[in-house]
Amino acid sequence: MTLILGPCCRQQARRFITASRPTVWTARSFVTEASSSVEEFDVVIVGGGPAGLALATALASSKPILDTTSIALIEAGDLSRVRDWSQPGGTFSNRVSSITNVSQAFLDGIGAWAHVDASRVAKLEDMQVWDGLSDARIEFSASELRSLSGSGRVPQIAHMTENLNLQRGLLRRLNDFPSVRLLDNVKVDGIKAEEADQGGWPTLKLSDGKTLRARLLVGADGFNSPVKKYAGIRTYGWAYDTHAVVATMFHSPPFPGTPMTAYQRFLPTGPIAFLPLSDTAASLVWSTKPHLAAALKATHPDVLRKMINAAFRLPDTSMKVLYDVILDTKSQVTPEEMGETIRWREDSHGIAPLSSLSSVEAEGSSAVGGYGGEVDMPPLVTGIQPGSVAGFPLRLSHAEVYIGEGAGARTALVGDAAHTVHPLAGQGLNMGLADVQALTKCIENAVQHGADIGSRTALLPYPRARYFENHKLLSATDKLHKLYGTTFPPVVWARSAGLEVINELESVKSVLMMNAGSSPSSNAGQAGEASSLWDVAAAGVEGVSRAVHSVEAVARGVGNLGMALIQNALRK
Repeated sequence: MTLILGPCCRQQARRFITASRPTVWTARSFVTEASSSVEEFDVVIVGGGPAGLALATALASSKPILDTTSIALIEAGDLSRVRDWSQPGGTFSNRVSSITNVSQAFLDGIGAWAHVDASRVAKLEDMQVWDGLSDARIEFSASELRSLSGSGRVPQIAHMTENLNLQRGLLRRLNDFPSVRLLDNVKVDGIKAEEADQGGWPTLKLSDGKTLRARLLVGADGFNSPVKKYAGIRTYGWAYDTHAVVATMFHSPPFPGTPMTAYQRFLPTGPIAFLPLSDTAASLVWSTKPHLAAALKATHPDVLRKMINAAFRLPDTSMKVLYDVILDTKSQVTPEEMGETIRWREDSHGIAPLSSLSSVEAEGSSAVGGYGGEVDMPPLVTGIQPGSVAGFPLRLSHAEVYIGEGAGARTALVGDAAHTVHPLAGQGLNMGLADVQALTKCIENAVQHGADIGSRTALLPYPRARYFENHKLLSATDKLHKLYGTTFPPVVWARSAGLEVINELESVKSVLMMNAGSSPSSNAGQAGEASSLWDVAAAGVEGVSRAVHSVEAVARGVGNLGMALIQNALRK
């Protein structure tokens, strides 16, 4: 006998067991006594990081989905450690993210932002980015965004917070939805597909002996995604010859009225970023060569502190000297020796002791260093939080497709399982949240139309909405990494000219900002008039690229060979 249940009866149907498997998918909750150990869910999410938790929260926050759809999330780690996470006052986790206004609006819309600890969120009001060789600089500020919006309702460029603060907020929001099953401390031992005549659903074997059957299996399980492997989805990309060093830094408080500012300097070895977390703390993300990253992690914290201050201020010729000092394996440099070396290098460049470009004279005093002065620099780092220094390799990757087909059907990828990006744009988390938003909308639409949420037809709008948007940002950050990784003088001149032209021409910056704020991937109803700093930065890369092409036209007289080398460097 076949039973066909409407959406309002599906959850009740899950409480019963019949003698035979139903022949229509709308009655999928009935199981045989022989298969009673297999639990069935409409959506199974593998991965309890920010993307996986955000997807579970977004699905549960949609009433049409929650009323008709069973949801489970699998996480290999202990979610109670995230749920109960806390930090001593004034200290911070070393894994932080920049959350754009668009992403914040999405999190607010699903009820999660209210559970994020606001005292651990810094509102970025300004962003300073400059070339480590030419000092060409560009600035983005919330005041410019406010003037562009015409409403005065853009109080910040973005929000900085710890990943654990966001994950804890998402878990607290999920407490409002007890029907969502959270299975933690358990790994996926294997995934196999049913026979086509049984529906072709993915079946997951867990390390605790449980077996789950999923109408739709979502991989939010990182670059080495078991779900991606099961679906047979290939990934293209490459590892950068770069590692990121992260740490939590302490500094003196700013002058009253100083905007909360993020700083990023593009050194030939990789960018270094100062990302504020509070008035007296900031997060370091220093992307550099692997051997330099290893030396920075191994050196004395006071030496690292001095290196950070110098890396934002000293010319590249002097930074090369400092690199040689910390790479010297015969004797580990002491903080005093490093301080004397930096003092000597500053003297050689004619840097005045009380200048904002000096990282020596103000140390140990109440001076705030880079605030104010002739050049806007980050405040001097006065300490490194113990145990916060860490590092990891960087790579670019992009899955060929976001949804599986054939033997890997009924699968979808979000977040790092679908793509990984260089952190110079601080955009990895935002890309994942945009994936989550698009996939949730796709599932909601399928539910409202009575469609099979795991079918390819139902899932196709998701990659159509996200694949090209992600590809553009991946491409832009990759080009930016390569563009600023060269010291070839014509390329340095061209990129610097482009950056300075964009910064000086307010109308050009306005166009870039307006284009970023009207990104087709954002939900205007949720995001309002908020704009994304990093979307602006990505658009800026295209602007710099156009400027380089303009410079090429002007500089043809220098010689076709030189410009050909520039083009070749940009294409690599």
